[in-house]
Amino acid sequence: MKKYIIIILFILACSSSEGEKNIPEFDGNIAYQYIIEQCDFGPRNPGSTGHQQFANFLENYLLKNSEKVIIQDFNYLEHITGEDRKGKNLVAQFNLEAQERLLIGAHWDTRAVADEDPNPDNRSIPILGANDGASGTAILMELAKIFSNNPPPIGIDLVFFDAEDVGISGQPTTYAMGSEYFSKNLPIQKPNSAIIVDMVGDKYLNIPIERYSYSVNPDMVKEIWSLANELGLNAFEYKVGYDIYDDHVPLWENAKIPAIDIIDFDYPNLFYNYWHTQKDIPQNCSPQSLQQVGTLLLNYIYD
Repeated sequence: MKKYIIIILFILACSSSEGEKNIPEFDGNIAYQYIIEQCDFGPRNPGSTGHQQFANFLENYLLKNSEKVIIQDFNYLEHITGEDRKGKNLVAQFNLEAQERLLIGAHWDTRAVADEDPNPDNRSIPILGANDGASGTAILMELAKIFSNNPPPIGIDLVFFDAEDVGISGQPTTYAMGSEYFSKNLPIQKPNSAIIVDMVGDKYLNIPIERYSYSVNPDMVKEIWSLANELGLNAFEYKVGYDIYDDHVPLWENAKIPAIDIIDFDYPNLFYNYWHTQKDIPQNCSPQSLQQVGTLLLNYIYD
């Protein structure tokens, strides 16, 4: 009898180990340090010293933590200042041979003016952009390191978009110049789908479904938010919010890449606003928020 019990237990153990999913862990604390490191460069608005210095830093980081890096330089009109600028999109690729490919994107630039600041004296000063810019970039930086050590089962293209936050308030199409150029001049194989992460470091993170995302790729939206619920990631709210013009819009409109946006636009909540103000600083972000978003992405990719 003991012999049969041992055999049964052995079979169950083997079945269990075969069914286990080898999903890497995302470290929100490391990602948070990446926010701090970015902010140490100062504002990273195009044309600034911080922008150039961080571009060099990010390129070197990606060269050490990816299979292939593509640099896409472009020229554009910065509507908020009326100046001609040079921009730089960076792409880090993984599993180059895979035909199924997912683009994960974030913008790495910050806004040149704090035009939503309640203090008029602050409105002409560039923002630090801890959440609006650095949080999505921090998640992609940590993902790059994870993918380097744990090859993903599908092709991954991490795209760091420049010149997203260069528009005039109330004129959506003056924003997202980096993704506008990228989507019209794809430097990579067209991905099957895309996920943009933006403003995901908010200490009081709450992420409803962005309306435009749901209209473009409802199946992915349902899958992502259902997975968040299964994982107990309570920052994700299964309801449709308002639509936002972000880097996912040009990807669909110009390249027909079905893209969704993971974004918490009420920063920190409906009653106060740190977006495009001098309060967009690391102290108003948290490792726990980054952890939730990074964990969701890894489970979606490796599950």
